[in-house]
Amino acid sequence: MHIPFVDLKAQYETLEDEVAEAIRGVLNSAQFIGGEALASFERDFAAYCQVRYARGVANGTDALHLALRALGIGHGDEVITTAHTFIATAAAIVMTGARPVFVDIDPDTSTIDPRMIERGLTGRTKAIVPVHLFGQPADMGPIKDIAQRRGLYVVEDAAQAHGAEYHGVRTGALGDIGCFSFYPGKNLGAFGDGGAITTNNVAIAERIERLRDHGRTSHYNHAEIGFNSRLDALQAAILQVKLRRLDEWNANRRRAAEWYAAELVQSGIKTPFVRKGSTHVYHLYVIATNKRDAIRNKLDEAGVATGIHYPVPLHLQPALVHLGYRQGDLPYCEAMAAQSLSLPIFPELAHDQVRRIAAIVRAAAEQDSHEKLRRQSTYSPTALRAEAAKELR
Repeated sequence: MHIPFVDLKAQYETLEDEVAEAIRGVLNSAQFIGGEALASFERDFAAYCQVRYARGVANGTDALHLALRALGIGHGDEVITTAHTFIATAAAIVMTGARPVFVDIDPDTSTIDPRMIERGLTGRTKAIVPVHLFGQPADMGPIKDIAQRRGLYVVEDAAQAHGAEYHGVRTGALGDIGCFSFYPGKNLGAFGDGGAITTNNVAIAERIERLRDHGRTSHYNHAEIGFNSRLDALQAAILQVKLRRLDEWNANRRRAAEWYAAELVQSGIKTPFVRKGSTHVYHLYVIATNKRDAIRNKLDEAGVATGIHYPVPLHLQPALVHLGYRQGDLPYCEAMAAQSLSLPIFPELAHDQVRRIAAIVRAAAEQDSHEKLRRQSTYSPTALRAEAAKELR
């Protein structure tokens, strides 16, 4: 029995009629760019995120890019963030002309470690971009304290954390700007690309409106050079339908995570740690183990899809080599890159599927341990040293 990494077909089957009606409404209106479908979704998404304003954009990368530009960040500035994330986080900083400054992660949660942020600050630092990773909010209390003391902006990368909460406050309402992706596989996903920014600042919302639409202030008047980054009405209508189910879907993800944790409790596998006061929405269910490759191979043989998030940390990516980072600069980040394995998780995942996946994980980990012990007992000390030397070569 094949178990997919995420099952968008199962989700669609529960929404088919509602989505079709929403799409027909846009088609009948012929308002494909802007219009009431977009405005209605923006109002609803703002209310859901507990903020005054939400503005749709073309994708999550643009949300980050335009958010930073709206704050005036550009050439000569520095922005502190984490290297344990998708490259869009750093790419958005680079697109403004600013320099990403990477700091290490908290080894428990894999989110940016506030204790490391102070070490990365310079006179050029203008903002912090914490990433709410895999569905868990970053530790926003101390991050906001640092930002307030130093006069820095906080831009949340909430692309993986729709509906997550930090001490009762939803992601997107914790910083100056929240940035979301609606890529299809997200907890709240469109039928294509999409994104949004959230804020309580009217000036920021108005700047985003201009930047996403060529700097336009009226039909043929442009206050600045902007971009073509609009969330189209069809995607907005689909997202509005799905938004009504988001809390239910997130609860189902948490239930699946509880099943995993119970099945893997004595396996020696590191399961996700949830920080006190945080509500995790499990966009991804990421375990950590030094037996990752053996476990992944067994899952693949059994028809279980997996992922690795992320095998090459950003500070070691070829595209960012000009920043000057080296292996060993961010040890916790590098350790997670070498050990993390993402197991299937989606709202429709069944308990028996979790049991099957966990059983394979446990068996593969045990088999890998036995094979290593057998190899060690077979070799003499001299042979072991020769084998180690060969591997080093």
